[in-house]
Amino acid sequence: MAMVWLLAVVALVFSGAGEARVLLTLDDFGAVGDGIANDTQAFLDAWNAACASSEQAVLAVPAGKTYQIWPVQLAGPCKKRLKLMISGTIAAPASPDEWAGRDPMKWLYVFRVDDLSVTGGGTIDGKGTEWWARSCKRKKTKALQFEECRGVSVQGITMQNGPQFHLMFTRCTGVKASFLRVVAPEDSPNTDGIHLNDTSHVHIMDNLISTGDDCVSMVGNCSDVRVKDISCGPGHGISIGSLGKNRTTDRVENVRVDTCLLTNTTNGVRIKSWQGGMGYAHDLRFESIVMKNVSNPIIIDQYYCDQSTPCANQTEAVEVRKIEFVDIRGTSATEQAIKLACSDTVPCRELELRNVNLTMAGGGAASAFCYRASGKTAGAVAPASCLAKTPHRMLRDTTPERIDS
Repeated sequence: MAMVWLLAVVALVFSGAGEARVLLTLDDFGAVGDGIANDTQAFLDAWNAACASSEQAVLAVPAGKTYQIWPVQLAGPCKKRLKLMISGTIAAPASPDEWAGRDPMKWLYVFRVDDLSVTGGGTIDGKGTEWWARSCKRKKTKALQFEECRGVSVQGITMQNGPQFHLMFTRCTGVKASFLRVVAPEDSPNTDGIHLNDTSHVHIMDNLISTGDDCVSMVGNCSDVRVKDISCGPGHGISIGSLGKNRTTDRVENVRVDTCLLTNTTNGVRIKSWQGGMGYAHDLRFESIVMKNVSNPIIIDQYYCDQSTPCANQTEAVEVRKIEFVDIRGTSATEQAIKLACSDTVPCRELELRNVNLTMAGGGAASAFCYRASGKTAGAVAPASCLAKTPHRMLRDTTPERIDS
């Protein structure tokens, strides 16, 4: 192995600035790449060598080959910037039984690695068919998860058939996810495309996402998020939430979603929260969005309940405030194109509908429903706005305490 490492170090790629980079490949470390052999140890050895390199390293997954990788943790910190160049295919074992004795929530798990770039035009294949057949909502298996990473970029690859979530960022900052193709069957359960949890300073741009759940979703404490130029569908749309599950406190703010095409999705742009939750969703803007045969194109649901038994009525609620829906047009697959169902105790405030034009997919006028929702309209709005012009009385003070960053 030492000789392989020395040979790999000799392969240097020079950038325009003359900065040396170490080029490593999985094959250098004994990987077979036939889609049958277990190449996990070779992948780990290659990763550890790249991470320990005193030069910037490029770790290549060669084109034309399929590397079967069992659940693995790729840990940092690394000495220098690192690029994982996936030109071939990384594939999971087909059976969930291969996770026996391992964390069933993780497959490719990247922990505390800063300044990492994942690129190369290749494929990450989650082989999720058997997972879907055994689907259980208590498990949220992630195909590729980054946790506590800074300055991470995932660009120009295909992610397909995730066991559940395809791409997840947890407690990360400085994230870019762009030029991705994320695909799974429409009936594959919980196969969210890109999911954020407690993550800030994010750009999600120029992606095609077609899965069995949310195209993009965010929960926990997320801020400064830009979602732009997304083709979404089929799937469940673009979601803020669910927030406040199990009486948690979630804070989502400064999110911009614009220039998106949603096609045949079960929701359009959505904010969903559980009764009993706390925190807020503030300063969110959905703009320049086209809907084609979308159920529930615009929805705020503070009574979200995704469980087999009815949810108990509770007085606490996540505050929803300063939300803008601007330049949204297209067709609704449901008669009700706008649904703003807000809390009795913490009504939605400062909502705005501006230049909205949603009609029934089969022709005819759609309708809007509002409950405890107030705000304003501007420009032409169809269906006609049902927002109350004066705020509903709040039954408790929800002014968030200041949190110093």
